[in-house]
Amino acid sequence: MRLTFKPSLDPAAYRYVHHLRTRFAETDAMGIIHHGNYPAYLEEARAAMLRDAGFPYEEVRAGEDGIDFAVLELYVRHRRPLRFDDLVAVHVVVADLTRTTFQVGYLLTVADETRATAVTVHGAVDARGRPARMPSFLGALLGAGA
Repeated sequence: MRLTFKPSLDPAAYRYVHHLRTRFAETDAMGIIHHGNYPAYLEEARAAMLRDAGFPYEEVRAGEDGIDFAVLELYVRHRRPLRFDDLVAVHVVVADLTRTTFQVGYLLTVADETRATAVTVHGAVDARGRPARMPSFLGALLGAGA
């Protein structure tokens, strides 16, 4: 287990926020967003963070080094359910950067109410799927305050 980052419940601890709206197709029979949708929400927010920071993921993947950020671990702690048509603020912060891995913390809120926290652990891999050195730009994305 590589996961070491504990996501904060304070939105100020996050560097970036991405908003998304839940869809009816994502609900289960009880009208609650199915837990299987959360990884896609995290991925959407992570990609938006990279794009807004000037490092679109498609360019990172297609660039000179062709780096992918494989998901090695995923942890979600559900606190209150998301429901259809919720406007979700997904707060994102990069943490625990090493030469070959990094972690991303998430706080999902609706109207300033915590709904979930999450952490993903990523490994840098080259086009052949072999471990690669982390791109230097990730250091600029560490921590909160932007």
